[in-house]
This record gives sequence, structure tokens and C-alpha cells, in this order.
Amino acid sequence: MNVTKKYRCIHSTSCVCTKGLLTEEVIFLVFNHLNWNPKLIAVLSSTCKWFDDLAKRVLWKEFCKARAPKMMLDLHSNGSHIVDGNWTALGKLLIYCSGCKKDGLFNSNHIPGHFVHRTRFSRTSGKSFLLPQCRTDVLYVSDPCEHLDQGDEGDIGFFRGIFKSFATSKARKLLINRSAPLHPTEVCPYCKAKLWNMQAANMIPSSASCRLGAYEDYIEYYVCLNGHVLGICTLLPLSDTDEAPEE
Repeated sequence: MNVTKKYRCIHSTSCVCTKGLLTEEVIFLVFNHLNWNPKLIAVLSSTCKWFDDLAKRVLWKEFCKARAPKMMLDLHSNGSHIVDGNWTALGKLLIYCSGCKKDGLFNSNHIPGHFVHRTRFSRTSGKSFLLPQCRTDVLYVSDPCEHLDQGDEGDIGFFRGIFKSFATSKARKLLINRSAPLHPTEVCPYCKAKLWNMQAANMIPSSASCRLGAYEDYIEYYVCLNGHVLGICTLLPLSDTDEAPEE
């Protein structure tokens, strides 16, 4: 569902949005009753700058907490600062598979992005995507979103994730030490930050393909400056996946 931001008002004292009972508390209660419906949050934020600010500051945060409570609690534990990037970006990451465009970030056919009903993110799975010297970092990674029968490319899987406190992570420090390149044109589909190429930095361990059930030579992923992860892989046939070695 694409919603065009119109910003019809700035919610001044003369704005019709201030008439009646539309306080933050009322809007909070309404969206709590709606179980923090992301499509309705997007619609509300498109109507007014004040609503957009409220959505970014409160509604998307509550959506993330409701959709992945344990993950959100962990991302803020042990004195960790607020989620890198912003709540809108994290909310989108939880429910949106970005796909890929031809001649874009990944060398693949055009596969349109789409919303997903529910995705499991795992801290344990995230360890498989980190080199041994970085495995004290906390990384949550999703199960692959499967796009089957993509012609000569076979079965394609997209995965996404997020680092906890990426700014102080060992993975970020290693990327800098290895002078990992930033993609010259493409940006993170969730927060628009620049992207590091983990494959170019030689930072994708073989355990990642085992975790995904993918061919080892056909996995690639990027991490943005805010710690959002997005990647692609070619999935093994189901019979081969069942026989894949354990970590």
C-alpha cells in the first residue's frame, strides 16, 4: 500500500486537525485498539505534519514493540541507546521485503518488494552471519522470504536484519579497518543510509549459507550505516536443504 505524503497542514492553532478531541492520548488509545495497524499508521502520517511526527515518535515505536516485543526489549537492554536509524525504518524492516530491481543492489532479475504478514527474526540465526571475531555482537536476522522459480536464477531468498548498537559493534569496526566499500548509488530501502558490501569485505562466513539453506557461493548481503541488514541468496532444493550439514 503506497501512501503519498501530502502534508495538508502544519497543525497550527487554526488547523482543523486541532478541533475536537484529537489529542495524543486519544490517538494512542485508538491505535492501541487497532493493534497498531501499520497501514493505518501510514495513512495518518500522510495527512498532517503533526500526525507524521506523532507516528514517528510514538505509533511506529508501539507497533515495533507489539510486533516483536522480546527483540525490542533486547535491542534496548544493558544501557543500549535507542534503535539506530528511526522507528519508522525499523517498522518497515519488520514487515517489508525489499526485493530487488534489475541492475540495482543485487545482480538479479527484477523482483518487486512486498509486505509480509509475519516474519521470524532470530538472534541465534544472526550469529551465523558474523565472523568468529564479531560474534559478541548482537544481530537479528529473518528467515528468508522465498521467491521461487525465478528462471535461470532458481529459487531466490531475501533476508533482512538489524544490529544492536551497530555504532559500537565489532562488525562496524572491522568494516572500517578493511576499508569496505560503500555502494556508489544504492541506499538502504528502510532508512536511506549508505550501504557497506559485506561480500566485498570478505565478511560472510560459510555458516550463513547453512543457516539459510542456500548455496555457499550465492549469498550476498549489505549493512547500512544504521545497522540494517538486507541480503539475497539462492536457495537449495528442498531435498538438498534437508541434507545440508549442521553448523
